[in-house]
Amino acid sequence: MEIIGIDEEKIKAISNYKKEDSWISKYRLDSFKIFNSLPMPSFGPNYDIDFDKIIYYKSNDNSLKSDWNNIDKSIKNEFDNLGVIKSEEKLDGIGVQYESEVIYHNMIEEAKEKNVIFTSIEDAMKNYPDIVKKYFGTIVKNDDNKFAALNGAVFSGGSFIYIPPNTTLNRPLHSYFRINSRGMGQFERTLIVVDDNSSVHYVEGCTAPTYSDSSLHAAVVEIYVGKNSKCRYSTVQNWSTDVLNLVTKRALVDEGGTMEWIDGNIGSKVTMKYPACILKGDNSSGTCITISVANSFQQQDSGARMIHIGKNTTSNIISKSISKCGGNATYRGKVKICESASNSQSMVKCDSLILDSKSKSDTFPVNMVLNNTSSIIHEATVSKISEDKIFYLMSRGISREKAIELIMLGFIERFREELPMEYAVELNQLLKKSL
Repeated sequence: MEIIGIDEEKIKAISNYKKEDSWISKYRLDSFKIFNSLPMPSFGPNYDIDFDKIIYYKSNDNSLKSDWNNIDKSIKNEFDNLGVIKSEEKLDGIGVQYESEVIYHNMIEEAKEKNVIFTSIEDAMKNYPDIVKKYFGTIVKNDDNKFAALNGAVFSGGSFIYIPPNTTLNRPLHSYFRINSRGMGQFERTLIVVDDNSSVHYVEGCTAPTYSDSSLHAAVVEIYVGKNSKCRYSTVQNWSTDVLNLVTKRALVDEGGTMEWIDGNIGSKVTMKYPACILKGDNSSGTCITISVANSFQQQDSGARMIHIGKNTTSNIISKSISKCGGNATYRGKVKICESASNSQSMVKCDSLILDSKSKSDTFPVNMVLNNTSSIIHEATVSKISEDKIFYLMSRGISREKAIELIMLGFIERFREELPMEYAVELNQLLKKSL
């Protein structure tokens, strides 16, 4: 089944094909009305989208498999070449999406014995409707922005995770998203619920081959972090340079909870992504560590948003960006410490490295403190590679190209050290290719 262009009948066709309940169909149609009423974002990079030419849904089989031998051989070989199948042995669970559907999902017995739920969002809507209804569309509402509304209308695939109270997973859960068709749109929907006194680490990877036509990736991620719980969400995004990556990610953090976004943006033509933490509970905390590499006229518009509501809340934003060959790496962030958030603290640190005269870096911070017992510290640096550092390394017998590479890897060290070892190694390889 393939659906190009968007209208009410096509949205109904997606819902009927998936055999969805009426509440989901209604949510889709309500979201489509909102999508039509909302303007395009008034900030950020310039880009053109012809919504009538996008493939909104494409799948030959929407059944979920748990054995790679039951996956089409050509698709299996594709993920094998990407290293996805090999990485499974280091994980507690993995989900793989190809075009519009999650085609593979598996989880180790230990996680199952702990009553962890890790499946596709469609499967969760059918089998765990009470949990899904409680959280779905509440942290990111369908009128939040135009692309959140679009996702609400045509979402397909994505992950659902539920971590029961008093449960800790020792290894990450992982999802991998692949766009493989010209002009394809991917609109996965991820919902993670970490119940009280629990923790989880979720890792996401994204790739696509290069075509002359732009593809659209407009995902929505909603995360609820319960009391004294922790969630870490790590992303290494390596979309091809014809993908528009327009994503909404947001977490609601309860009392004593911790949310960590580890966000890497290497690929895409345009990225607009600002992971957010709403620190609702007292003594909750949020961290966002991002790295963006803008190469060959890429536009990486990223950052973070921290909204402090509870007392004694803390947040940290660390943003590292590299731009070269005409690329534009922009930090766009917001920290708001509300009147109710007494004795709260936030630290924002933005470092930009510009490698040539054709490239640029911009910073657009918004910092607001609405009570007199809290504070925000903001630091920002913009620099070029020091010739003295290059000379020092070259004097040790290292080539100029290798010296620049080592300086780059050192510049983003804080980000790399937050990733699991195998993903840090993958990131090193991606950065070496892009630099």
